[in-house]
Amino acid sequence: MGAICDVLVVGAGPGGGSAALHAARLGLDVIVIEDHKEIGTPVHCGECISDIALSNLDLNLPDQVISKRVHGIRVIFPDGTQKRLTEHGYVLEKHLFEQWLVEQSVDLGARLFLGHKLKSMERIEENGKFMGHYCEGKGDNFPINAKIVIDASGVTGVCSKILELNQRPKVIAGMQYEMLQVPTDDYLDFYIWPQYAEKGYLWMIPKSDGRANVGLVTENKSRIVKELDRFIEDTDEFRDLEIVNPNWKDDGRKISGFGGAIPISGPHETTHSDGILLIGDAAGFTSPLFEGGSHLALKSAQFAAITAADAILKDDVTANSLAKYSERWKSEFPPYHKILRGKSALYSLSDQDMSVMGRCFPDEMSDMGISGKAMVAIRLLVRRPSLYFRRIIPAMLAFGYSRAKYYGW
Repeated sequence: MGAICDVLVVGAGPGGGSAALHAARLGLDVIVIEDHKEIGTPVHCGECISDIALSNLDLNLPDQVISKRVHGIRVIFPDGTQKRLTEHGYVLEKHLFEQWLVEQSVDLGARLFLGHKLKSMERIEENGKFMGHYCEGKGDNFPINAKIVIDASGVTGVCSKILELNQRPKVIAGMQYEMLQVPTDDYLDFYIWPQYAEKGYLWMIPKSDGRANVGLVTENKSRIVKELDRFIEDTDEFRDLEIVNPNWKDDGRKISGFGGAIPISGPHETTHSDGILLIGDAAGFTSPLFEGGSHLALKSAQFAAITAADAILKDDVTANSLAKYSERWKSEFPPYHKILRGKSALYSLSDQDMSVMGRCFPDEMSDMGISGKAMVAIRLLVRRPSLYFRRIIPAMLAFGYSRAKYYGW
């Protein structure tokens, strides 16, 4: 017979955990499946989240998932120019955060099946009416009958692949090391240094006990390890520091980096269908300039849970009933096309031009209102008027749209 549920959540990452928690809060019968044997490992991201995000998501973090309180972001341009964007938040122990989200949903009645991998989906219809999906896969609790499936499987996009809903996204590669005794003043450091990270950036994200994640994202996937090693060797702050395995993989394995692929094509054309809702990376939701995805995953999960509850209450789980989900995220999520245009403009600049642009920003970029932007424009006109003909304005606006209030982190 197998299991029966209102909502099947595929994947127990931040999006999946958030979807399960919000759906369970709304009284739905929820099953979460995760193909790994443990939630939260391996860690794929930088592990940070802003106060703005937490307020938006109605989440109160327990102390055990917090690694460090941080002040915001510092952007470091190719010539070493540094500009701050003060937006307070936290660096998490991400594996513990993901485990906590799912534990909260289980406490509310959700069922968790580890070591379960979705392989196939068949439509369930009664008298010509769509009723849900019959799901098969690897794991003892299959088959599973679900009225709605929320795909939180990350960049792999399991449901999109099985049902052929979308084309595969373009991806960028991310990797980081955990390092010890890293100097910090509790800002997240983002280095826009193309010589190491082609059409990407590097970072230092501080954690407790002097630890930090030091990594990069780049379109040059074949050289990601070599370029990160070269950056560390060339940078005084990191050159002589020890690289270790994080505690979630400290089991005698060879010391290595950790990370994964990040979709950068923007939202998928189809994010809902009959009995299907795509969230987080599975829907293509990442912030285009700095590739952050946690805030977007967590919020899209909340939208999906609300939409699912409404549809199940109406006894209509067709695409037409679930269309409200796409309306919700489109009305609130950042203007992807503008940020992508700005990112393209930024990476068309030379290192020197990027640095000139950086020097024109105020030291505190969060203070840059209308008058601040006008002052930046005047400085650019004085220092490098030719930049106005090289799409500098979209590049500047991309930084603004990447703030936390636009789901930047």
